[in-house]
Amino acid sequence: MTDFANLRFQDPLWLWALVAPVLVVAAAWLRERAGTSALAFPGLSRARLKSPGLRARLRHLPVVLAALGLAVAVLAQARPQQGSSREDVTTQGVDIVVALDVSGSMRAEDFQPRNRLEVAKTVVGDFVKHRVHDRIGLVVFAGRSLTKAPPTTDTAVLLRQLDDVRFDMLPDGTAIGSGLATSLTRLRRSQATSRVIVLVTDGSNNAGEIDPVTATSLAKAMEVRVYTILVGRGGEVPMPVQVRDPFTGKVVTRMGVAQVDVDPELLKTIASETGGESFRATDSASLRQIFERIDQLEKSEIKVATYRRYRELYRPFLIAAAALLLASASAWAAGLRVVPA
Repeated sequence: MTDFANLRFQDPLWLWALVAPVLVVAAAWLRERAGTSALAFPGLSRARLKSPGLRARLRHLPVVLAALGLAVAVLAQARPQQGSSREDVTTQGVDIVVALDVSGSMRAEDFQPRNRLEVAKTVVGDFVKHRVHDRIGLVVFAGRSLTKAPPTTDTAVLLRQLDDVRFDMLPDGTAIGSGLATSLTRLRRSQATSRVIVLVTDGSNNAGEIDPVTATSLAKAMEVRVYTILVGRGGEVPMPVQVRDPFTGKVVTRMGVAQVDVDPELLKTIASETGGESFRATDSASLRQIFERIDQLEKSEIKVATYRRYRELYRPFLIAAAALLLASASAWAAGLRVVPA
């Protein structure tokens, strides 16, 4: 079988017969060159074009129409078919929850040209777009934690929820334990072969009702791997702050410096205890590379079965062939002939 995208010929050997129309045209040309006055069809009288007008210019029309008719008839014999396909995707699946820190320290603008949260949202969005066969959820945390989207394959919905993430949607603070616990709750009923949490934070745990050690033990018991990403550096970082202008009395935003505490050892412990890995991103490029690394580490086993259905197209070809041959015979009967050169 010969396939051309969605078009194929069921009996492609008939395509060799396309040589016949070529031979018909070649024979007509040779006979004209040899001085033959016409290409005779049985039962039809010979006639000679008597003027160099329109008839002379159309003297090859019967042969051309006959050749085209034969060519289309050959295509009909080859049985052209139009196919439509359907794919069934089977995947062992990876269920992933991204736990994203939205605390005030994520306003730091050391990830130029935007703050840490906006850069993280962009990188997470790209990560989501590449995992079209996996279920991905989104949890945000600051002083408390909140589920923005349970694990889903609906990428569009997830991206809208990610775009809606903003500062001040939760009390300030960094509740790493609560963020982990809420993420684990989202994975509790998961039947996926692999369950993963990607924890993105820039601080140390200083809030929440569940401590990180307890949440880590729960993740280990549930066999959920946790990848931790510490974004930015600790110490003094550039931070936009709101101050009141002493001259106008208006509240304006100005760039200042804030002290940010980090706890890389805690994040390393969470990752190692659960079988994940710990990373540190100091700029937007390194954050993107980390997510690309996680994307490679957590791959789904995808099996695709393709089903194709074809419908026959030979009938329009047969009708076109009959019309061309009839037009050729009509032109011949009208007196159009090949005259000697």
